[in-house]
Amino acid sequence: MKNRSERRPRVLYLAFYFPPSRASGVYRARATANHLVEKGWDVTVCAAPLDFLYNVIGSVDEELSKTVDPRIHVERPSLNQYTWQQDLRDYSWLRRSFPLMAKRVYQFSQTKLFPERYSSWAWASVTRALKLHAKQRFDVVVATGNPFASFGAAWLFNKLTGVPYVMDYRDSWTLEIFHDVPAFPEGHIAWGWEKRMIGKAAASVFVNEALRSWHAERYPEVADRMMVVPNGWDADVLPKAVEKAAAEQSADATPETAPDATPEKTSETASDAVEPERRAPLKFTYLGTLTAKQPVEEMAEAFKIARRHPDLADAELQIHGHLGFFKNSPGALKARLGLQDGPRPEGVEDTGLRYCGPVSKTEVGKVYEEADVLVFLAGGGKYVTSGKIFEYMAFGHPIVSVHQPGIAAQDVLDGYPLWFNANSLDVEELAASMVAAGKAARDLTPEQRAAARRHADTYTREATLIPFEQRLREIVGDH
Repeated sequence: MKNRSERRPRVLYLAFYFPPSRASGVYRARATANHLVEKGWDVTVCAAPLDFLYNVIGSVDEELSKTVDPRIHVERPSLNQYTWQQDLRDYSWLRRSFPLMAKRVYQFSQTKLFPERYSSWAWASVTRALKLHAKQRFDVVVATGNPFASFGAAWLFNKLTGVPYVMDYRDSWTLEIFHDVPAFPEGHIAWGWEKRMIGKAAASVFVNEALRSWHAERYPEVADRMMVVPNGWDADVLPKAVEKAAAEQSADATPETAPDATPEKTSETASDAVEPERRAPLKFTYLGTLTAKQPVEEMAEAFKIARRHPDLADAELQIHGHLGFFKNSPGALKARLGLQDGPRPEGVEDTGLRYCGPVSKTEVGKVYEEADVLVFLAGGGKYVTSGKIFEYMAFGHPIVSVHQPGIAAQDVLDGYPLWFNANSLDVEELAASMVAAGKAARDLTPEQRAAARRHADTYTREATLIPFEQRLREIVGDH
């Protein structure tokens, strides 16, 4: 048998949301697993059962599964779907026969054991991992939350085997980031669990400095084991689109330097080729999952006001992506946006808002390419970054912000030369920033786009994950 120094280091990755899931955190999980395999790791992922993704939440992107490295081994432990079951035929024998007893058992598990409805999947993951570990030892465990029961699974696996683990906070468990308040009252068992889990973790990882600082203040005894690994944009999914954008920048600059082009010819060509494009309606684009926690009404009203400006009179705001994460989400969100199914009734003002439907992760490049201005819509306060902002920057378009002032995403956008931020949710101020972004899109030069993309290049997944992979090697080496 090979010793550890002669074989690939082996990682157990506890990532409930993994392709074909389309949950917001899936892109970080997919990129992390792919990166580790590429760097020489043997990766086993414990992910959500497929029947839950397809039949319960109906939230999948099958094309995304094709971007998962085939060397990754994926396990799908079971999940008790008690709280999601609506059909009596899906009930267990215990629940059908003794419903009150089944309810008490479930409530006991939530209030006394682990306060999250995904906990059964976590314990099933530990059982599955122990069997795999007996055949070939894992060197380290990485658990990503949410769900945060994955942290509990990592803690338990460590207790049983001694294998070190890392907690990757894609989100915060005990901090309600959309309102900047604790998510649980003092004395709740979640606090005890978090202290227990983070205290034994070899490292804990956060998506931005604001979240790391909050947790460091609450758990100062392990602050030295905390690090920031920001999200990034996926160069393996968007490369052709980004390369095309860069090539178009070079082509735009060519007439000025071509040796056979006279000033008169260059001027004539510019007049013929550029003017029709300048007259085309501006296309503002939002791409991502729209949720109830985002300021969608402010965005819609601000765009309506912005269209009163002559430069934006015929502009459109196209919304690409899913409306919510669940089957019943679209209707409420369409109402908040003022969108109607079917043709617009006679006499009703055209607001310029268009809902264009879902887009596969593998097709988003085309949407970005065709945009003139990207609208960064985000909910929450200072602890929110949002993964989409990294993709937005990669294409070098003007970006207009629609979110509360002071969110963590502003740290990422700081230095992006085509960022238009009203620093307010006042609709008049938002409208003014939209008009300014539209003018910038009209006058955009290849040099400006290139400068914007250079800023984005520091946030590729490859760049952001290098320190994380190095830290994992240190943990394995120290253990």
